[in-house]
Amino acid sequence: MNTSTPLMVRKLLVDLSQGLPRHWLAGKPFRSQYFNALSMSFPVGEQEFIDAVRAAAATLPADADHIALQATIEDFVGQEATHRRIHDLYNEQLEKQGLVNHWQHWVRNQIELGRRRNVPALSRLAVTAAFEHCTAVLADITLHHPEILQGADPMLAMLWRWHAVEETEHKAVAFDLYRTLGGSHGRRVRWYMYAMWRFTTMATGQTINNLRHDRMLFNAATWLDAASFFFGRYGLFWLTVGPIFRYIKRDFHPWQHDNRELATAWLKANADHYSVVRGPTEA
Repeated sequence: MNTSTPLMVRKLLVDLSQGLPRHWLAGKPFRSQYFNALSMSFPVGEQEFIDAVRAAAATLPADADHIALQATIEDFVGQEATHRRIHDLYNEQLEKQGLVNHWQHWVRNQIELGRRRNVPALSRLAVTAAFEHCTAVLADITLHHPEILQGADPMLAMLWRWHAVEETEHKAVAFDLYRTLGGSHGRRVRWYMYAMWRFTTMATGQTINNLRHDRMLFNAATWLDAASFFFGRYGLFWLTVGPIFRYIKRDFHPWQHDNRELATAWLKANADHYSVVRGPTEA
């Protein structure tokens, strides 16, 4: 299944230079620092996604059958590049608050290790497809359950939902490229398990590090909120466990869960908060 369609590259109209509230998500340290940790991973991680997709796409045959996929890949690159830039600005504000971004160094070390070991382009693409599925699941939850960001600083709620929209739009690009290049189910699942392990350990480590610098690590209310965030009524664990494990099915495809209407609805409701860089005209 090849689902290549044109994507729109947008610029989010927010000003991060004025600084961010320390506990911007409903005044809750754990939730704020968990999302901050995710932001810390994006500039380096999304650059690697761009590099991995481009490296694999270079092996596509230059024929009419692959023109649409090649065009969508360039749109994917454009969207990821805008995410990388805005999260760089976000992370600069976190540094001013005294937080230390270790996640970026962990990712760089893994990338460098992969290069030293000559990890094949198709395996790098499999890792990218795995992380893209993880971010797509989180994006779907963010759009489908607005209560996840209830009480958030309006600017940051806007940023995270915009990011979720574009992750939804391009969630199948790396996957489709992997399948087009003949990537196997076994390789896809093996690298997926690796990616989920790395994501879990790095997200946990960076969140704990953020809370330590925030002097909220040993606060009982922090961990009560963490329990609620993951295991409460709209707990992240309950909302993600099913979609996360669907990826290992042999016949899985990201658009088996078609949630484009969530992205479309958000874009229509928030058209004043972004400008179009390039791409097709939105309906």
